[in-house]
Amino acid sequence: MATGRPLAVVILAAGQGKRMKSGLVKVLHELGGRPMLAYPIDAAEALAPERLVVVVGRDSERVVEAFDGRATFVEQAERRGTGHAVLQARAALDGFAGDVLILYGDTPLLRLETLERMRAEKATRGLDLLVLSAMEPLPGRIVRDAQGRFQRIVEVTDASPEELRIQEGNTGTYLVDAEFLWKALDQVDSKNAQGEIYLTDIVAIAVRDGRPLDALPTDDADEALGINSRAELARAAAVLRRRTAQRVMDEGVTLIDPDATYLDWDVRIGRDTVIEPGCVIQGSTRIGERCRIKAHTVIESSELGDDVALGPSAHLRPGSRLEAGVRIGNFVEVKNSHLGAGVKADHLSYIGDADVGAGASFGCGSIVVNYDGVHKHRTTVEEQAFIGCNSNLIAPVTIEANAFVAAGSTITESVPKDALGVARGKQRNVAGWRLRTGKQKPGKHAKE
Repeated sequence: MATGRPLAVVILAAGQGKRMKSGLVKVLHELGGRPMLAYPIDAAEALAPERLVVVVGRDSERVVEAFDGRATFVEQAERRGTGHAVLQARAALDGFAGDVLILYGDTPLLRLETLERMRAEKATRGLDLLVLSAMEPLPGRIVRDAQGRFQRIVEVTDASPEELRIQEGNTGTYLVDAEFLWKALDQVDSKNAQGEIYLTDIVAIAVRDGRPLDALPTDDADEALGINSRAELARAAAVLRRRTAQRVMDEGVTLIDPDATYLDWDVRIGRDTVIEPGCVIQGSTRIGERCRIKAHTVIESSELGDDVALGPSAHLRPGSRLEAGVRIGNFVEVKNSHLGAGVKADHLSYIGDADVGAGASFGCGSIVVNYDGVHKHRTTVEEQAFIGCNSNLIAPVTIEANAFVAAGSTITESVPKDALGVARGKQRNVAGWRLRTGKQKPGKHAKE
């Protein structure tokens, strides 16, 4: 969205996340299949800023590694407050003139349209400072005068009983003129209950100096949710799932029970596909049109063509690619395999590291044995081949086109085109065996 003013974005991501009780940096905790920091970075990139700076804490090498090339990273070695954190980005924004948007790495639910609305509001009204607020009793309260004019932000640790009753809270998102930002932060001290440099203090400085400012309430209080605990992470995940479910339904997908369907944010699904309850669809999965994903199926970073049927209780592991019309039934697992059009594996099978031609069929209990204890090997099953029930294909092996593997076979050599492969012990019936051995009849039990 063009507003005529250059934009820089600073994302504060240096929090330790002590309440998470984790060895993982807080902003790398997963939300909708991605690190939570990915969401503010995505939103920032969508605004096409001239500069994007992420402020990280000590021991944040994994954060830099995860998002390398997408931002400039600067370190806040000492935790001395939000204002101090923003000051760490000053050198990276040297020479920048325009608006600075300040976001938080642990506040991932901010929508792009809200940030665009902030930019439009600030530009239209000629404001030097615009704060995004929410009608929620957040840790920072928005204090207004009798005429409703924005006066300051007070932290709950420093608030009076009257101020604690204020219901409008500070989300922590600021859009501020760069020149004013640095001048104001130079005047902020740490004389407060926490002994920190509060970014919120720039509001009172703007009021004192007669700068035009305001707080703009969001129309979605979920956007204000900051994540500091596992419970808040779960709450944010639930919000994100609802948003994802609404998006795919708006695109023509039927979710039988949206609240019992778990879709990661990056999942894409074609119209007229039906998802039954209990399904978990993760990662970068792509599903075509008119598919049916039956109950309790798990799909991880896989690709499905049109008219595919899965489940119930099927499992596609990463790297699986199913062409149009494939049918995978209950308790079938597919891993890192390409299944051509119309392939069928209706129940109780494992297909791993395999390339399967169009129209091939796997009987109940058939297994692709892809691991020799040291290395993984690939198996090729060509078009229209038939794998009988309870067969084992010991990789690497090829079942050529139209070949047939007899039920119960353990195949260690390739089966030629149009041939029958049989690899099992010959049945032998021993007459009178029970009488000679004295074995009990079925259903009878030896006396104790």
